Amino acid sequence: MTRSVSPQTAARSWQGRVAGLLGTPFGLAVLACLVLAGWAVWSGGALDGAIARHVRTTSFYADPGLDVDRAEAERIIGNRRLVVILRSPGADLRDTCKQVHRAADGTVVLVLSRDGDDYDTYGCALVPGYEKKNLGKAAAAEMIIGRGIDTFVDRPLEAVKVIAVNYDRLVKAGTVPDGARRISPSLPRFLLAAAAVTGVVAGASGLYFGGRRAGRLAAARRVRRDERTDSRSMLSAATAGLAQQIIDLDPTYALLSSRRGGDDSTFVKRYRQLTSDHAALLDRLSTLDDADEEAVRALTDRVESLSRRAQSLTDRKPHPSP
Repeated sequence: MTRSVSPQTAARSWQGRVAGLLGTPFGLAVLACLVLAGWAVWSGGALDGAIARHVRTTSFYADPGLDVDRAEAERIIGNRRLVVILRSPGADLRDTCKQVHRAADGTVVLVLSRDGDDYDTYGCALVPGYEKKNLGKAAAAEMIIGRGIDTFVDRPLEAVKVIAVNYDRLVKAGTVPDGARRISPSLPRFLLAAAAVTGVVAGASGLYFGGRRAGRLAAARRVRRDERTDSRSMLSAATAGLAQQIIDLDPTYALLSSRRGGDDSTFVKRYRQLTSDHAALLDRLSTLDDADEEAVRALTDRVESLSRRAQSLTDRKPHPSP
C-alpha cells in the first residue's frame, strides 16, 4: 500500500534539507560564494545601462552618431568631478540622470541635447550630502553648470570648455567640493585583473625559466660540440704540420741514406722510425671517433711528440724524450 505525502509535508521536508545543508561548513561556503558573486555582479555594474557603464570610468559620453571628438572632450574635463553626457535630440534627460545616479556618484552631472538653436539641459549634482545638508548647494550647482553653452550649440567641444569653466567657478565659490575624481574599479575588476596578472606572470615565468633551461642545455651542447670541433681542428692542424716536417726532411734522408756509415747514420734510423710512427698515427686517425674527446686529446699529444722528434731531426739534436 502506497502512502501519499501531502504538499505541505513535502515542502517542509525540502526546507529541512536546505536548512540542514546551509548549517554545514560546505553550505555556508556555498552561501558566502553566492553572496559574494551577487555583490560582485551588482558592484561591477552588470545591471547598469550603456551610459552608466561608460561614465563609471570616463567623464564624457556622447550618443552614437553624434559628431564630437570624445577623446578631446575627456581631455578638457580632465580629472574634475564632472560628467558631461551629450544625448541625441529628443532624449529623456531626466531619466539619463537617474541611470547614472550610482555610476557617477560624487560628481556634478550635466546631461544635454540639442534643441533647435539651443541646448536642452538637465543637471544632477551627485556631490556628498546633496540629498540633505548640501541640497541648496546641489541645486545651485545644477543651475549654474550649464550657463553660457547655448552660444556653442554647433561646437560641442567649446560647450564642454564652458561647462568646465563653470565647474571651476563652483569649486572656487565652495558650492561643490574641491578635489579630483577618483575612478576606482570595482572589486570584480580587481579580481579579474589580479587573475589576469597572475596568469600572465605565471605563464611568463614558466616560459622564462623553461627558456632559460632550454637555453642552458642548448648552450652546453653547443660548447661540447665546439670543443669537439676545436679539438679535431687542432689535431688536423698538428697532423698537417707534422706531415710537412717529414716532407722537409725527405731531401736530407735521401742524401744520407745513399751513403754508407758515417756519423749521420743515426738520422736515417730516426727518420725511418718517425715515418713508421707517422703511418701508424694515420691509421688511428682514420678510425677515430670525433665524440671520443679522450682519444682526440691522446692523438693530439702523440702528434705533438712526433712533431718534436721531427724538429729534433731538423736541428740535428739528440732524440728528445717522447
